[in-house]
Amino acid sequence: MIDRMGNWTQNLKGLLNLFLQSSCPLCQRPTPKEFCPDCQRQLERCQMPKPDKFFSTERPVFAWGVYGGALKRALKVLKYENQPQVAQPLGYWLAEAWLKSSLAAGTKLTVVPIPLHANKQQERGYNQAELLAESFCKLTGLPLQRHGLERVRDTKPQFGLSAVERKQNLAGAFVLGKDFDRTRPATPILLLDDIYTSGETVQSATDTLRQHRIRVYGIAAIASPQQAISFERTKPVN
Repeated sequence: MIDRMGNWTQNLKGLLNLFLQSSCPLCQRPTPKEFCPDCQRQLERCQMPKPDKFFSTERPVFAWGVYGGALKRALKVLKYENQPQVAQPLGYWLAEAWLKSSLAAGTKLTVVPIPLHANKQQERGYNQAELLAESFCKLTGLPLQRHGLERVRDTKPQFGLSAVERKQNLAGAFVLGKDFDRTRPATPILLLDDIYTSGETVQSATDTLRQHRIRVYGIAAIASPQQAISFERTKPVN
């Protein structure tokens, strides 16, 4: 009788654990964590050995991982499949890498996420860069200014545009946000976005801040195609 009760209790616990588990946003398998173990390993393989490798180049870029594979899929579900919870672990991993780098030592910064246009944010329900910045700042302790910038032009996706078209697309896309309307930040700005590609978005945001004498320290992103930062030859952001 006791053995039967014990087996019943174990079966009940197993059933409860199954119901309490959520689905992995990448593969839909049950998992008690944000990602299942298999997808977690695939994501970890995307991490760059030295995320700060290109921070001393003409445009300072800190990128956690290579845009491809599981990381590309994770960002897709974050942005287009209504999975905002994906931002929490990604932002945390970015913060961990930042704190392990030499950039974190003695550098006072203010974090500003790259904003979405109001129409796009209303459609999506959230700004993925802001969610990533929340997780990043929670671990690093850096202050977050959610509305340091405002996007006033509903720009086209940059993918597939020529270099000239990308610049034209983002010309005048940003203005100073309400967080900096009255009080300018006392520290340089660390911009934060999900993906760093051509650098045109960062440059446009930086130009807006520089017009108001606000210095930009660099950009932190979850992912970047390696060639985007390896062979960049654009002007500096600070």
